[in-house]
Amino acid sequence: MPDTLTVIDNRTTKQYELEISSGSIRASDLRQIKLSEDDFGLMSYDPAFSNTASCTSAITYLDGEKGILRYRGYPIEQLAERSTFLEVAYLLLYGELPTKVQLTSWTHNIMHHTMLHENAKKFMEGFHYDAHPMGMFVSTIGALSTFYRDAKNLQDRETRMLQAFRLIAKTPTVASYAYRNSLGLPYVYPDNTLSYIGNFLNMMYRMAEPKYQPDPILERALDVLFILHADHEQNCSTNAMRNIGSSNADPYVSCAGAAAALYGPLHGGANESVLRMLNEIESINKVPDYVKRVKKGEMRLMGFGHRVYKNYDPRAKIIKETAHQVFETTGKNPLIDIALELERIALEDDYFVDRKLYPNVDFYSGIIYEAMEFPTDIFTVLFAIPRTAGWIAQWLEMIEDEDTRIARPRQIYTGAEERDFVPLEER
Repeated sequence: MPDTLTVIDNRTTKQYELEISSGSIRASDLRQIKLSEDDFGLMSYDPAFSNTASCTSAITYLDGEKGILRYRGYPIEQLAERSTFLEVAYLLLYGELPTKVQLTSWTHNIMHHTMLHENAKKFMEGFHYDAHPMGMFVSTIGALSTFYRDAKNLQDRETRMLQAFRLIAKTPTVASYAYRNSLGLPYVYPDNTLSYIGNFLNMMYRMAEPKYQPDPILERALDVLFILHADHEQNCSTNAMRNIGSSNADPYVSCAGAAAALYGPLHGGANESVLRMLNEIESINKVPDYVKRVKKGEMRLMGFGHRVYKNYDPRAKIIKETAHQVFETTGKNPLIDIALELERIALEDDYFVDRKLYPNVDFYSGIIYEAMEFPTDIFTVLFAIPRTAGWIAQWLEMIEDEDTRIARPRQIYTGAEERDFVPLEER
């Protein structure tokens, strides 16, 4: 016998049995609770989906209370330590880690599609020199829809996977071209003899040298950061990807919509805010005063707290360790000392502990990016490259889910009742 929830409507004294499955009830089951036969039925009101599951998913497991993050069952800590981003991308899409043969084939399929059509390059050249790289990224990913008309054949799985290869392959190319456009530098073609990460660094930073050789420590650090950002359950941008995709839009415009959501400062731009805060604090000696101002409500503590995590973000622990490895190559970023002191005080202060404000993934990532000489306006683009793998995995899962219908939330109308039109001369 299934688990059920008994509901008594005190308006009518009627009793209803709602089935409980996987710790949830179907919102549509509330519709049977009515005052009369012509009543629409009860709805749930949940602004920002804070307690509403919009889908089922087997991709990412997140327990914010315990600080747990797993991709397809694998702890993020193990993947960050022992895997590569391309392995993790394969895992997200296919559900299992690849064998050696599968990884070789997968890597070839990705690296085979790193080039951009020359007309796509011309499209990017049309942006003004001071265009924000993320704005260029969003626009160009959307524009790729016009280059790959086969992407609209959503019913064919082989065609769907081809678009997945293309998107994961081309996002680093689009990102690097957006960066170099802002500096007035010529675009660098992909070098597919390098790794996925090494090729991205090559397209970003190669100048006159005949062959670019990425620093292995920095290459690995960026690989780890990409793994940590690859997916994060039903966040704002992933929800946008699924919502747009539910209309049977092709994956390019769906991905552009997801990237547009990520562009918002409350989502992908948080690590920029952390850097601004740390620069504003200036020195370790000023940290206690800044904390006092935060507790008075005068300032915000950026990079602490999370919509889901009520414990230490497991990604933040990994990034903190990665930061020290990066500094061995780049030299120590002085902001790290401010960050460490800010974290130490916050974790010992009852004000922050009681509110469960722990460092999140954005607290240390910006410091690493700055040490690696990435400009702040490309931080969100660096987020979008790996998250594309997660978006595509979620999109593929949605397409193949029999419960998928076009997204169409209900609303609770609070406007005027019916009224007669008033002619202009009588108003």
